[in-house]
Amino acid sequence: MSSPAAPAFPGSSPKAESAGSSRRRAGRRARRPTVAVVGAADHLGTLVTERLVAEVEAGAIGKVLALDVERGTAQHVTWRVGPLDAPDVAEQLRGADVVVMLAAPTDLASALAVPAAKRRDHAVRRAQAVATACAAVGAQRLVAVTSAMVLGAAADNPVPLPDDAPIAAVPDAGTVGDLLEIERVLARVHRTHPGVAVTVLRPSALVGPGVDTIVSRHFEAPRLLVLRDGKTCWQFCHVADLADAVATAVVQQLDGALTVASESWLEQDDVERLSGMRRVELPAALAFGTAERLHRVGVLPAPASDLAFVVHPWVVSSARLREAGWAPVHDNETCLGELLEEVRGHHAVASRRLDRKDAALGAAGAAVALVGTAALVRRRRGRRS
Repeated sequence: MSSPAAPAFPGSSPKAESAGSSRRRAGRRARRPTVAVVGAADHLGTLVTERLVAEVEAGAIGKVLALDVERGTAQHVTWRVGPLDAPDVAEQLRGADVVVMLAAPTDLASALAVPAAKRRDHAVRRAQAVATACAAVGAQRLVAVTSAMVLGAAADNPVPLPDDAPIAAVPDAGTVGDLLEIERVLARVHRTHPGVAVTVLRPSALVGPGVDTIVSRHFEAPRLLVLRDGKTCWQFCHVADLADAVATAVVQQLDGALTVASESWLEQDDVERLSGMRRVELPAALAFGTAERLHRVGVLPAPASDLAFVVHPWVVSSARLREAGWAPVHDNETCLGELLEEVRGHHAVASRRLDRKDAALGAAGAAVALVGTAALVRRRRGRRS
């Protein structure tokens, strides 16, 4: 049944609307589902949409709808273009049985270009509008892609974190804080729209063409920041593997929280060996204090709390997806190599080429590493003189 919170159609009573929704759902169960992708125009959206089109060809899905504020490049889908954060999104979702909402941050440059309050408001309004629209059009499932960052990065985290690990990230004004607010909206769906099942996929650090995140920018500094007496574990998720995970969740109708990542993880020594990069080692208090000062004076646009995600572990298991038959094609070594290739030399974000140093200052770990490296160079010069 549709939730009482769902907007009534003109001229219909809540009772009639509820009965109509039940009839629509019963009819849809007898045919292959129509799947709508919200946020289908960027690179991740294109991969997810094309992967779902493959399921149409395999006979598991009937049709794919692609929604965004502009038309993307995915073919063999029905494009519906318009705002995604307003009640009108219900019209774009008309006919959808399953809705995939992509909220995983992959374009840090664009995110940092928008004032934090405005960006947060847009993210929350979009999540609320899509959830409400799912109930209004009679969709049976909402599959949301956020990030394993919501589980938090901490020195005492178990390695790996299970699928049902509690949300423990520190609320902040950055993209992690945005994800926490989106997850709060998703957590209320079962109460406000009880007829809509919710699946949440939480990938580890994303890697792939065009991906720009606080983790990828960490590797744009001259050295890798390491905390003294700390332990860093690196785990990645290729966007193509994430697209496969979305298809698995949709086709197999998986419920609840699902983590997504490459098999196992890399130690800090492995990353330095594979990348050829050297470390700059700082005490935790100095590293976080430096990040906070840089953020306070406006040098670092991202919050200092982001630093935790490149110095503390937040490795995940992907256990439930593996039980469902999903397996990543890309291992962590391959993902690291692709990440390094993306940030090496010619790094472009949203079609705008960034200077290496300027790009690095977008992430706490890279900024602190730059400061730490500069201090190390000054100390060495002082010794020589």
